[in-house]
Amino acid sequence: MIQSLLIANRGEIACRIIRTARRMGIRTIAVYSDADAKALHVRSADEAVHIGPSPANESYLVGAKIIAAARETGAEAIHPGYGFLSENADFAQSVIDAGLIWVGPKPDSIRAMGLKDAAKKLMEAAGVPTTPGYIGDNQDPDHLAKEAEKIGYPVLIKAVAGGGGKGMRKVDDAAGFADSLASAQREAKAAFGNDIVLIEKWIESPRHIEVQVFGDSHGNVVHLFERDCSLQRRHQKVIEEAPAPGMDAETREAVCGAAVRAAQAVNYEGAGTIEFIADGSEGLRADRIWFMEMNTRLQVEHPVTEEITGQDLVEWQLRVASGETLPKRQDELSIDGWAIEARLYAEDPATGFLPSTGRLEHFEAAGDGDIRVETGVEEGDEISPHYDPMIAKLIAHGETRDEAIDALADLIEGTEVWPVKTNAGFLHALLEMKEFRSAKLDTGLIGRTGDSLTDKSLSDAAILAAMSWRLEEFTDAEFEGDIAISPTGLFGFRLNRSTEPARFKIAADGNAISASAQPNNRTDNWKWDLTIDGRSEFEVVDGLPSTHGVENGPIRVFENGHAHEFIFGMTRGSGAGAASDGAIVSPMPGKIIAVEVAEGQKVTKGDRLVTLEAMKMEHSLVAPFDGTVAELNARPGGQVSEGTLLVQIEAAGE
Repeated sequence: MIQSLLIANRGEIACRIIRTARRMGIRTIAVYSDADAKALHVRSADEAVHIGPSPANESYLVGAKIIAAARETGAEAIHPGYGFLSENADFAQSVIDAGLIWVGPKPDSIRAMGLKDAAKKLMEAAGVPTTPGYIGDNQDPDHLAKEAEKIGYPVLIKAVAGGGGKGMRKVDDAAGFADSLASAQREAKAAFGNDIVLIEKWIESPRHIEVQVFGDSHGNVVHLFERDCSLQRRHQKVIEEAPAPGMDAETREAVCGAAVRAAQAVNYEGAGTIEFIADGSEGLRADRIWFMEMNTRLQVEHPVTEEITGQDLVEWQLRVASGETLPKRQDELSIDGWAIEARLYAEDPATGFLPSTGRLEHFEAAGDGDIRVETGVEEGDEISPHYDPMIAKLIAHGETRDEAIDALADLIEGTEVWPVKTNAGFLHALLEMKEFRSAKLDTGLIGRTGDSLTDKSLSDAAILAAMSWRLEEFTDAEFEGDIAISPTGLFGFRLNRSTEPARFKIAADGNAISASAQPNNRTDNWKWDLTIDGRSEFEVVDGLPSTHGVENGPIRVFENGHAHEFIFGMTRGSGAGAASDGAIVSPMPGKIIAVEVAEGQKVTKGDRLVTLEAMKMEHSLVAPFDGTVAELNARPGGQVSEGTLLVQIEAAGE
């Protein structure tokens, strides 16, 4: 067995490998760039080696630095994880030539499956069904256009060296072929240094089905069943599950058998995934599933396979690389329940899913049931702009598909990230879609659904949660009371004296909300009658969501994956910033736009003292009682911080 392992990767996959290696008693060595000097995978490993500047092409993608780090630390083997150098046959060969163990397939197997056109020809020879289309050396645009006509529109142009949707274009008719071809070739050349393309028949209602395969150096190959990765956004996987919904035993035997033949055709060793495209218009059928490509590495979504089989695929990799036979025979593997995974990314769906970077001031993931969180960060860590913005993989297992989905939805509801933006709300909306719940899946489902998946509208429950927090803070300070919400939306307090109305100006996710809380002493227990933007009736179904706040500061509400921020400007009685001791302070940072009084001036309760502009709203600060302006610190045009004393009122008769 391997005794020491260098992980040539970062983030959650590096942490995942370290965890299994430690359980197996293997010493682990991490590598890191400048940006990752304090990263979780560095803190988790037994040893760590700095390999260069933050850009990946100066650190994680420099094979010579990786091998030098292995030699320096006495590592016996190198595990590439996924991405970076994991499917680089030349790097794999360099590792072997350096006398180290490569935890992955043989370089020749990587090369055989590295180009889509060559792989497709190899699969055809092995009896693996392939998508109808054209694969050939003649890349003349006119010739390719004729081949597209033969196949029949719509067609799909694909870069042979492609991946992640790059160099891929759907073409609906002959008129759009030339421009789409040129665009695909330019993109492929820029991304992969190779502009050769193939053309395939466009599959209606396409589903992405993939099979986990494993081989060893003794000639054994098994499959660990299939996964469904059909929920994609712009060809990028979003949610994956295992097994595939609607997969019957006959179809499973056919597609998994084809995957094993594909692996055997390249003498495969280690973990690999055979990806298929299925025409799901009439359900999953053996004669409607075709080979797409092979990924010669561990997949991002491997945890769902682990969850339904009870196997640790990283352990399998390390045992196979050590020369052992596969831990299980095919007849010893079976499916137990259902598993589903969602990729939590630091990205903002409201801005077209642009990456969101920065410090994770707050990060928590919790849920009920059989759940698993794979992450490479902790609260306080930085999300770097230099790498893939994945925060975590959220995985749930259940006896049935519905149980697994419910557990994952609960996990997403319990996931709180601030101030970095995430796609958690988008993921939660996907899980609640009736099409997804009923397994009416295809790779275009997200694209067709539109803006509803990124809707971040404030619910009554979220607004009431923020109000509850602020009123509890307000009331505890004044009256030492307790707070609770009733089903009607009234906030009840146990108090020992009366209160005055509280009015609020609220900036919620950049939108202005007006609210008021009126004491209601008609019952034995005091209550606040709430009015929000003119409404006094509210819909709260499942109680109030999780809320975090800072005294007299912003309040954050986490609901269904969304993070909402509320900033309160409060009116006590009829003026924000009023206080029982006559100290009128700024309720938030802002600009003084009007001063209505002068020092020594007598004022009556309710008189306007100062007008503050903050959060694109005006806030009037008024006298809390009759008295005299004893101190005035406000000047028109001046900028003030939250809590700044603006006016001191001395009560009449003092």
